[in-house]
Formats: sequence, structure tokens, C-alpha cells
Amino acid sequence: MAYETIIAETRGRVGIITLNRPAALNALNSPLIAELTAALDAFEADDAIGCIVITGSDKAFAAGADIKEMAEKTFGEAFGRNFVASWDRVAHCRKPVIAAVAGFALGGGCELAMLCDFIIAADTAKFGQPEINLGVMPGIGGTQRLTRLVGKSKAMEMCLTGRNMDAAEAERSGLVSRVVPAAELMAEAMKAAETIAAKSVPIVMMTKEAINVAYETTLAEGIRFERRVFHAMFATEDQKEGMAAFGEKRKPNFRDE
Repeated sequence: MAYETIIAETRGRVGIITLNRPAALNALNSPLIAELTAALDAFEADDAIGCIVITGSDKAFAAGADIKEMAEKTFGEAFGRNFVASWDRVAHCRKPVIAAVAGFALGGGCELAMLCDFIIAADTAKFGQPEINLGVMPGIGGTQRLTRLVGKSKAMEMCLTGRNMDAAEAERSGLVSRVVPAAELMAEAMKAAETIAAKSVPIVMMTKEAINVAYETTLAEGIRFERRVFHAMFATEDQKEGMAAFGEKRKPNFRDE
């Protein structure tokens, strides 16, 4: 499928989506989100893909949502059509999604990165939720996910002042998994993605689901869920193969079964 606002490609078992609106610093608009959703759907349906990477340019992962598209909306339009509700498709991916972030990840760009399962940041990355300067607040999960990731105090400060956070602070705060030199960003993101994609896809998906449950329920319920999913893994061929390979001191040959 030909896209106008993104570039979708595959490298081995990794699907790569590059946001591609350079003149707008990859600002998110409805056409881009529609194409991003289509690409994600295609990678999710492709049994040959085990992990997905979303990235932008050296200057910007995504500098925010497209203000021109939003400026004239009325309450009736925004509420009646449930504006931006469909923008969180990334959060519903069953396969792991890595955000490789360089440059600006502001507003909707920061929220898009947080929708991914983890963020690898270039040392040039800047994160922020500056919507307060536009007379609105984050609307794609920024007040919720940022708070869960960095805590109430820092999230409150960022959302109320619009202050940006550099890559080093983002790593200290738990927003990103790690920071790498900008020149090595995609290589490091691909290394992580290829490592994940080499595992058993169903086991990876179940592990991701269990971790996400930790944010949605109590510890006791989460432990119960984890244990039941762990038990279910013993019905898979990949569990048998993985443990047999360990005993035989060889690399496992997972078949996603």
C-alpha cells in the first residue's frame, strides 16, 4: 500500500513505520493517523512480523498534533465525533511496539511515544506536553500515561507549565527505557526489535499483556492473572521447544505455536 504521510517497510521480522511530514515536523493529523492505523493493522496481521518500530526524523519524532486541523473545531464537533479517540490504536497492538525518538516529541508526539510499549531515545530527544499554552490540555492520554510513568508531581508540572524534558531527565524519570547517541538510535532500536522478534510471538504477546495488566488492576489480581497466563504457556509448543533447547544447550527454534 502506498502512503503519503508515513513510510512503512519491513526488515526481517521487524515492521518499521516512519512518520513522514517533514515540512510540519511530523505533526499528527487525521490522514497520518489513518495511515499509521492501516500500517499497524497490516503488521499485526502479518505472521512474519514479530515486533514494530515507530520513528520520525532527526529533528522530530512528532512535534505535536496539527493545530491547523484543530483550531476551528467546535465542542459539538469534537464531542459528537469523539475527536482523537481513534488515535490510540498503538495502545491496542498485541505485538510489541518500540518508539525510537529523536528531536521533538511534544504534545501528541509525546503521547504517541507513550502509547508504545517502551521508548528508546536519542540524546537529542525533547519530551513535553505544552498544550496548556494553546488553551487546552493533553487529550490523547497525556495526563494519564505521563502521570503513571513519571509520577504526579513531575506530570503536573509539565502539563501545567508546558516545560519540556530532555532525554537525560526522561530516562531518570522513567519515561524512556534508555538514551543512546542520536547516530545510533535506529541501530539500537532495531537491535531490540530483532531480539524480541526472534522470540515466540504468542509468548511475547502474552508477556506484554501481563505487564499491561499491572497498570489496570490490584497486585493480587495481577499476580493471579500472571500465574494463569504462565500456566497457559505450558500448552504451547514453543514452551516445550524453549526448555528442550536449554537442556540440549542449543538455540531454540520457535515456531509461534
